[in-house]
Amino acid sequence: MKAAVIHGPGSIKYDTVDDPILKAKDDIILTVTSTAICGSDLHIYSGGFPQPRPMVLGHEFMGIVEEVGSEVTHLKRGDRVVVPFTIACGNCFFCNHDVPGNCEHSNPDNYGPEGGIATEKGGALFGYTDLYGGYDGGQSQYVRVPYANYGPRIVPEDLSDEEVLFLTDIFPTGYTGVDWGEVKGGETVAIFGSGPVGLMAAKSAWLRGAAQVIVVDTLQYRLDKAKTTTGCTTILWEDGPKDVVEHIRSLTEGRGADVCIDAVGFEPDRNLGDRIKATVNFEKGSIKVLEACMSAVRRSGIVSVLGVYPANYDNFPLGQFFDKGIILKGGQAPAHKHIDKLLEYVVQGKVKLDDIITHRLPLSEISHAYDIFKKREDGCVKVVLDPWK
Repeated sequence: MKAAVIHGPGSIKYDTVDDPILKAKDDIILTVTSTAICGSDLHIYSGGFPQPRPMVLGHEFMGIVEEVGSEVTHLKRGDRVVVPFTIACGNCFFCNHDVPGNCEHSNPDNYGPEGGIATEKGGALFGYTDLYGGYDGGQSQYVRVPYANYGPRIVPEDLSDEEVLFLTDIFPTGYTGVDWGEVKGGETVAIFGSGPVGLMAAKSAWLRGAAQVIVVDTLQYRLDKAKTTTGCTTILWEDGPKDVVEHIRSLTEGRGADVCIDAVGFEPDRNLGDRIKATVNFEKGSIKVLEACMSAVRRSGIVSVLGVYPANYDNFPLGQFFDKGIILKGGQAPAHKHIDKLLEYVVQGKVKLDDIITHRLPLSEISHAYDIFKKREDGCVKVVLDPWK
């Protein structure tokens, strides 16, 4: 089959690789009909998450069931499904407590309670390095899906791929940020980052009854997309966090937002000073967006961290965290917990997901697709790929 294979930082190629095979009785093989590039894929592409051997990337995909293991109970060949990005067994302690990203069984070689930088990680993810299970991803023509009795969801035939594809990751992830924020109605939600996850968080905030949704970004074209697709208030981050934080406070009677969502992570736009600071501190990337969230949130407010942070940071603002009484939540989104409810929102027409797509490209142009997505060229916000072109 043809697939997008990472060969090292900055090198992803359209390769021919072996077709996947069933390895367990509850596996399925999926013919992938649509897949997408996620912002977290860029962390592997940039080298932020090292992957020493070639690997098929991609954790946002859907398709048609091609083969079914003997113990798969609710799927058959020909079913059209969407697949959550986390790989989870559905039976362990953490799966039973609706946190499948911590599944005890899906990542046997590198799982553990510590959550270290390179050891004792969480549950497995599709196409997300050997540290997270070593499973090939879905930027390919076929993919093996383990634990198929727990993950894949059948989708209505009257909905197009693009209408439901983002149920795999970015919609459940954006929704999780708002859910962790305990939004019940009437709150101000400030979202840092207007990439795909940030846009889905904005859509989710409105679904949960937010009174005001603010989106912050360093690029005007992304803010324009945010305003068009979500109807939010936008703030351009130009010089530094101080002006942004003051702007948010001016919109909230001086208090700050009830909820701040970090939808950026450890690889934000950085100037030379930021890079020197990281080098001196022996740190990977920066927590500047998280720091801005903790300043912009009101006292006793909630900060949800959806952006990825793969390392430790000595300059974490612990004093501010304590003095303001901030509630801080983060981690892999429990996509399995929310996917059925979110699919129903799509079916009922309460939310539109495909309006964030800016580029539709064949999988054969994978190198170009990653390049424009990483560099944010040509107005790129979200890329959807056709595996069969």
